[in-house]
Amino acid sequence: MKKQRIHCLQHVPFEGLGYIESWIKEKQHHLTYTHFYEDQYQLPALDQFDWLIVMGGPMGVYDFDQYPWLKAEKNFIEKAIFANKTVLGICLGSQLIASALGTKIFSNDQKEIGWFEVQLTPEGKRHFLFDGAPETFKVFHWHGDTYKLPEDATHLALSAACANQAFAYSDTVLGLQFHLEITPDSLHDMLEAGESDLITNTYVQSKQQILADQTSVTKNNELLIALLNKLDERSQSKLG
Repeated sequence: MKKQRIHCLQHVPFEGLGYIESWIKEKQHHLTYTHFYEDQYQLPALDQFDWLIVMGGPMGVYDFDQYPWLKAEKNFIEKAIFANKTVLGICLGSQLIASALGTKIFSNDQKEIGWFEVQLTPEGKRHFLFDGAPETFKVFHWHGDTYKLPEDATHLALSAACANQAFAYSDTVLGLQFHLEITPDSLHDMLEAGESDLITNTYVQSKQQILADQTSVTKNNELLIALLNKLDERSQSKLG
């Protein structure tokens, strides 16, 4: 297996790679970063990476005035997709991929924060990325925006609060609204940074409810490993 060159776009210090970093280290892939929250950030040339991983953050896709780098980032993601890179987006990252593919991002009817189930669509059940996954599984959410499914994308998962929870575009572009990468440490960081968002209702859990469900952290990481391994296999086949 070839060592992949993986580049991560990180928007805020408290939403990092989480368990994805453990998987990268285990596979001995090469990892580089662009930290947009630093004054001097740098984007690599397209020939310097094989994978692009786009993480989450509290900003919105269209918050250009406050975060002017968003335009450059979206353009960079679009170039990576059409350069046939493997691209994984999580939460805001999935919304940026959807926007780069030409669809609209907008506020969902409900914020979704905490441990809630998602269900695979019929297409999701047949898709190689979710081969072996249960039809319904509990994942960690922290999002208020959503999107229309991009043209030519495959709708993979939905939840009671949000119709578009996961999509694939080609074999190696994946957008996930939810956080399979969550670890006890990254969960603590997110809760500390975003505690003001935890106004409990049907689809927003309290800090206590979220912290009480540590079993789901391990299960989410197991699902993540399976997804990353399948993406890795497909990406390896592209590299030849």
